[in-house]
Amino acid sequence: MDNATEVTAAGIARLAGVGRAAVSNWRRRHADFPKPVGGTETSPSFALAEIEDWLRAQGKLAEVPLRERVWQQLAGHPAGPVTALLHAGSVLLLVHDRPSEWLALSATDDDPLLAERLPAALEGVLTLRFGHATERAVTTPKAAALLPSVPLLRGAGELAAELGARRAFAFLLGRHLDANPRQYTLTPPGPAALMAALAGPADSALDPACGTGALLHAVRTLDSRPGQRLYGQDAAPELAALTALRLALDGPAQEGADPAIRTAAADSLRADALSDVQADVVVAHPPFNERGWGHDELAYDPRWEYGFPARTESELAWVQHALARLKDGGSAVLLMPPTVASRRSGRRIRADLLRRGALRAVIALPAGAVPPNNIPLHLWVLRRPAATTPAAPELLLVDTTAVDTGEARDLREQQAWAAVQDAVLDAWRAFDRAGTLAERPGLARSVPVIELLDDEVDLAPARRLPPPAAGGGAEELTAVRLQLADTLSLTTKLAPKAATPVAAPVRWPQTTIGELARAGALSLHTAPTTVSPTVGHARVPVLTDHDVLAGTGPSGSHSGDDDAVLVRAGDVVVPVVGGGAVARVVDESAAGAALGRGLALLRPDPAALDPWFLAGFLRGTANNRQASSYASTATRLDVRRLQLPRLPLAEQARYGERFKSLAAFEDALRLAGRLGEQLVQGLHDGLTDGVVEPE
Repeated sequence: MDNATEVTAAGIARLAGVGRAAVSNWRRRHADFPKPVGGTETSPSFALAEIEDWLRAQGKLAEVPLRERVWQQLAGHPAGPVTALLHAGSVLLLVHDRPSEWLALSATDDDPLLAERLPAALEGVLTLRFGHATERAVTTPKAAALLPSVPLLRGAGELAAELGARRAFAFLLGRHLDANPRQYTLTPPGPAALMAALAGPADSALDPACGTGALLHAVRTLDSRPGQRLYGQDAAPELAALTALRLALDGPAQEGADPAIRTAAADSLRADALSDVQADVVVAHPPFNERGWGHDELAYDPRWEYGFPARTESELAWVQHALARLKDGGSAVLLMPPTVASRRSGRRIRADLLRRGALRAVIALPAGAVPPNNIPLHLWVLRRPAATTPAAPELLLVDTTAVDTGEARDLREQQAWAAVQDAVLDAWRAFDRAGTLAERPGLARSVPVIELLDDEVDLAPARRLPPPAAGGGAEELTAVRLQLADTLSLTTKLAPKAATPVAAPVRWPQTTIGELARAGALSLHTAPTTVSPTVGHARVPVLTDHDVLAGTGPSGSHSGDDDAVLVRAGDVVVPVVGGGAVARVVDESAAGAALGRGLALLRPDPAALDPWFLAGFLRGTANNRQASSYASTATRLDVRRLQLPRLPLAEQARYGERFKSLAAFEDALRLAGRLGEQLVQGLHDGLTDGVVEPE
């Protein structure tokens, strides 16, 4: 049955821990390399079992890692990876809820017999978790459909024994989403957690466009209380099913016959399958700019309490759908494109939302927080008005596009996102308690509703917030200037001495990183191919390739329950993608961080190699050129081919000291550049905003 699983050249490279170029070389050089069994001429696929046998025979693979074997079985499943993921998730739920029953079933070596017996066992656990077959999105596969999946299901059971059923499914789901980024509209964990925090703890929560369940997962992570009910709906049946499995595996085994998780496969606007739900919280990342949302057939729908949305205002239809599914006083948080705050066709609905106190806040996120990364999306915070509650007189507007994220620039990095989230929640909680907020220039302001009810009803935060004081004010600019002066003085002191010429270029005997690794003079490490998307465990900082290139501290983050490679002081890290001669010696401030993707870590033996000597010679331009391969869109460095002179340790230390002083000079130049940019922009803003004299 393994022969049904196919693997691409990229998958073979992952199995063997090599680059794709090595797989191409094997195909050309070895006549016995397995022949393609599918795919196309430019992207062939191979039988996984044949590839495993060939790699073992060549001594290139002692044993396929369990995670990789299970993933390849899922990715190459004859019915497609989504079907395979649903089969695996259902079995992992059986393992999670009834482990002894799975052990008894899987004890047989007869694959057809296991496929024949599984449906009854799965039906029992799926019914208990999600209700009867007519009420749930996760259907029970029949024996004939399960038969090709049996090797995968056995592997998934083994993976659950190693990782636990929840982490096993999180790994497979995360790898599938990473491999197919264009097929899904994903809400990153940071923004999802912020939306859950804005909505607040809840006994019941609904996501009417649930996708793969990220927002409901965040709600549960924020506050998983006994008896909590989670509802999800999505037009794609496979997504509604994946959400149900993800949420079920997140929580404890089901007790009783009243399902706590209910998902449905249907279009929430045109065929609402959860019309009976009245939730404490609604969270949603709905589809944007939909023209076919049901404008023609839904003209008299009772959900349009605040006005019938125009054909071009699908997002305002989702807003009103969310309000209609809330209990009185319940909260909703929706991710919106920025045009919804100001489009002329939606001004009447926006005005009514304001008059009746349903819209409580509009929060502008920085570009890059949520795909599409070039658009600064908005969060709308809503509350269903109770009949006895007077309309709120003010609306909170927050603009996080200018929040100081320190040296971190990528919103996917924890340091950058934490600064944004803290600024939003601090402003929202203060406003939610008092109903008003003292002005925070450039960040937040509560605006009287009467001021917003003009001809445009423009709710874009950037147009209603006063600018921040330039660079923090004239005093702050003076402090930046003094720090810049000190840094420039330091760069002068650290500037390298005049180079001493030599009579003729020195030609040392050379070795390579690969040879040094084989000799034990250093060890070579790379990051795991996948970081599981789990939440709630200890967070570990990640040293990213961006950090190495920019000379900054670890800015990434992931949960500490993965097989991460932790860096140590004295390690040398090298980016392997993108070109450019860069190598960095890890200091104590970065020690303990996890190694990020796209980096190679060299751990020298102090008795054989000086780390600064190693890093300095790895930065040579000629050295990098001879070790790099070039594609149409990127350059990739083969670290094993990088060369190093064979020098005694004392001579290495002499070179290492010079390289170390150059690194200190480079750090000072970077700091001076950042301070100079801050001072220049601050003065421009101060002069144009009228808060600094043009003296």
